[in-house]
Amino acid sequence: MNSSLPPFKVFSGTKSRYMAEEICKDLGVPLGQMNIQHFADGEFEVSFEESIRGCEVYLVQSTFPNTDNLMELLLMIDAAKRASAHSIIAVMPYFGWARQDRKDKPRVSIAAKLVADLLSAAGVTASSPWTSTPTRFRASSMCR
Repeated sequence: MNSSLPPFKVFSGTKSRYMAEEICKDLGVPLGQMNIQHFADGEFEVSFEESIRGCEVYLVQSTFPNTDNLMELLLMIDAAKRASAHSIIAVMPYFGWARQDRKDKPRVSIAAKLVADLLSAAGVTASSPWTSTPTRFRASSMCR
């Protein structure tokens, strides 16, 4: 392991916890501790319960509908940025709006581009749609 690389931590959103647990089990690292508090009006708040300063942070969260999952991921990214993470990688087991990746007729949005812009504006360093096998994920994203 290259000691000049920052340490990494893996965190999970609400809807992708099982997958994040399996990734962590495969890597032999603990799943990071975070709190996602839901309020009566549907609003929610995200906070990291451990220091991530200087760490490479992997956020596992699907953007599967409903849009609360995307909003949760955006808040996770923003909280990680404000907690001084070295880099923030969004790992999305399902990337919603992926089929809307081009303008195939007049007067339509390109939703995949919009979501990518939102993730970038929130502060994500890189994103990785799930590749279907943990080995491939590990090799392409986390091996040092």
